[in-house]
Order: sequence, then C-alpha cells, then structure tokens
Amino acid sequence: MTIRVYAPASMGNVSVGFDVLGGALAPIDGSLLGDCVSLAEVEQGIEVSTIGKFAHKLPSDPKQNILYDCAVAYQKELTQLGKPFKGVSLVLEKELPVGSGLGSSASSVVAALYGLNEFYDNALSKNQLLLLMGQLEGQISGSVHFDNVAPSYLGGLQLMVERDDVLCSTIPSFDDWYWVVAFSGAKVSTAEARALMPNQVELKTALKFGQNLAAFIDASHRGNSDLAASLLVDIIAEPVRAPLIPGFVESKNAMLELGAMASGISGSGPTLFAVTTDLAKAQQLQDYLQQNYIQNDDGFSHICKLDTLGARREALRGTV
Repeated sequence: MTIRVYAPASMGNVSVGFDVLGGALAPIDGSLLGDCVSLAEVEQGIEVSTIGKFAHKLPSDPKQNILYDCAVAYQKELTQLGKPFKGVSLVLEKELPVGSGLGSSASSVVAALYGLNEFYDNALSKNQLLLLMGQLEGQISGSVHFDNVAPSYLGGLQLMVERDDVLCSTIPSFDDWYWVVAFSGAKVSTAEARALMPNQVELKTALKFGQNLAAFIDASHRGNSDLAASLLVDIIAEPVRAPLIPGFVESKNAMLELGAMASGISGSGPTLFAVTTDLAKAQQLQDYLQQNYIQNDDGFSHICKLDTLGARREALRGTV
C-alpha cells in the first residue's frame, strides 16, 4: 500500500484573530501551495526522508525531522488502542519555505498525520487527530495552537473554539474574495516572533480585539463582505512584528493605496496578504509585490482563494 497526501498552506491569525483564526490557501492557477507526504509499508520501523525545493532547510538526521516524531506519536496512539503498528516509510515533499508565515510546519505535520491515519484505516477520530496535530506542531512553534493545523487539515476559514470535543468551527467565507499572498524570501522564526509578543495588553486593546473578532464573525455569517473586510485589522501582533519585517509597512500601505480591501501579515510573517474582490486588481497587487516585496529566489507570490478541501489524497508522483 502506497499513498500520497497533500496539506495546504495556511494563514494564521488572518489579522483579526490572533491565535484563534486561520484560513487554508489554494492558488487559483491550480498549483499546490503546501507539502505532500508519501507513505509506504516497509518491513519494520520508521523511515523518513525529505525531497523538494526546501528540503535542504531541514535537519539531515531523519530522527530530527518532525515526520519522525509524528510517526512515533501516532504509534503510541495505536498502542493505547491495542492496534498493531506496521513498518512505514514517509517521504516529505518540502515545498513550503520554513519560517514563511504560511504554516510550513503545520502543513508537514498535517500531511504526515492525515496520511498515517489513512494508512492505518482511520484509527483516530477527526478530533483525536486534530489534537495530535496541534501537539506536534507545537513542538516546532513553541506552543500548542490550532490556527494553522485546523485549516490545513479541515480547509476553509476556521475559528478555534477549544471546548470539550469541539476544537474549531468553520466560518462562512466569501467566495468572491481573492487572497494575494507574497513570501519575501526572508525567514521569520515562529518561536522568535512569539517571544516578541507582550505578556499583557491594555484593557482597551483587549476589548477592541474582542469587538473586532466578534464583529468579523458576525459579518461573515451575515454575508456582509465590506464590513468583514474592514475588520481585518491586527491590533495585537502587527504593531510589534511589522517593523521587523523588511518592506512590510511600505508594501501594506501600497496595497491599500492600490485599492485592496485589507492587508496584513500572514501568521508570524514575513508573508504579506491582501484582499480584493476584483481579479484584475489582484493581479495588479501581485505585480507590485513581485517587483517590490520579494527579496530573493526563495520568494514567491500567488493569487489564492480559500482552500475548502483541506488535507486530502493526491496522485502518486509520476502518475496521473
């Protein structure tokens, strides 16, 4: 048995929902923006290898790869359920840059654990699997949060609920929104970006954050696109992180001047996103970012919609 699984890139925070809101991304040109993992049965043990554009950014020791930890953690879950663990080989196609603000580690973790669950006849429930994804991704990012793994796994725009058996809830999204994303090519460590955050915020800031998020969720359910877009404002993380991302402030201002409905930092950055309902405008925004925001050959930009499918099986490499 050999399977190949894809998990899309994701935007954590989406400006208005620090640590509690995330969306999955799908380029409109049909390309895959995310990581794939291929799994095959082997005689015994756990084998891990990495290929792809950004494979050289990961540790060379397979046991230092997060996929190895995913397999070990999944094996423990199977043992607790009294189910056998057969030897498995995992090959990671690392196509998302590390430290990009696009849920790179989450994509790898989601693809690995979703694939393992498929490989072992869906031994874990959706909720059990999501919990495990959050725990494994937290080993890299420095804390357990679900705003990248949940949308990468489930697709769409996800609000983190984390109550009893309900970890997240799918929020209605706007089908006519284009999400223009640009990764500059620089690297921002999620753990380091999190360390910049203050331990406390003023009461008025906390109240405004809650008001903005609640109003955004309400506008999304009511289908009020203009109001929802106007609420995509980050008053928690962006004031701290923006000055540290080269070119971000200038490019965000340019996005708004060019007519974007909103613009902000994807996750911890440095990826920048901008929202518009006009495809020609989206192409104009992308052109600006390609010329002014991208710094090196690692950088790229895409015009996206939200990926509503989440993690899924893909054709094996070399097959149709």
